[in-house]
Amino acid sequence: MTAPRPTPFDLVFDVIARDRFPEVRASLESSSADPANRDAFLLDRHVVQVLRDLVPDEGVGEAVDQHVALLHNAYLFWKDGQRVIRLNRKDTESLLATAPSNGTGASFDTVYVQFPERTLWAQINEGAPHEPLDGVFVSPIREGYRVLGIFGMHPDRIGFSVAEVSGARLAPRQRPDGTPLFAPLLPGGAAANLYSVDGAPELVELGARAADAVRPPETDS
Repeated sequence: MTAPRPTPFDLVFDVIARDRFPEVRASLESSSADPANRDAFLLDRHVVQVLRDLVPDEGVGEAVDQHVALLHNAYLFWKDGQRVIRLNRKDTESLLATAPSNGTGASFDTVYVQFPERTLWAQINEGAPHEPLDGVFVSPIREGYRVLGIFGMHPDRIGFSVAEVSGARLAPRQRPDGTPLFAPLLPGGAAANLYSVDGAPELVELGARAADAVRPPETDS
């Protein structure tokens, strides 16, 4: 039986979470800070120290925002029980074919949803190569969803790329050019049965669908 692929949390935060996150939680609770509030989270001195230990001393530049996003989502994921959902190919294709809606859905805990390897791709920055999506951290926010995509994870690479987006989910059922949401953008992608995430709105919609897929069904009281 093949071992599950490690998540970005496994690779980066295994030791940090065990040794440092309990004191972060205690500190946030003592100040009655909402851990889901990014500004309140970053004002905590224990969070600042973890961030200083996490971010390299040189060469981060604008990437510091990506480190902040990764740390915050990882902490919420840890706080909410470290739930990982690994979707197979069939479940992923079903999720991608589900029609979007305007609803935000009920509240849910932060979760990491991992997709089959090299099934979903995205170009994070204009002119950059397309990278495979490993998975998404998804959290509920007042405006809808906060989604952190993890791209380009593979054994021969140190680190990975991240892209964070937030907002309401998409209402259209197709892209402005008439192609379906998540249609492949890579050359030869259709023949290879691949999919693409085209921009921030589609990444939000992907996170929303992932949250819908893993949220427990509502029961009548």
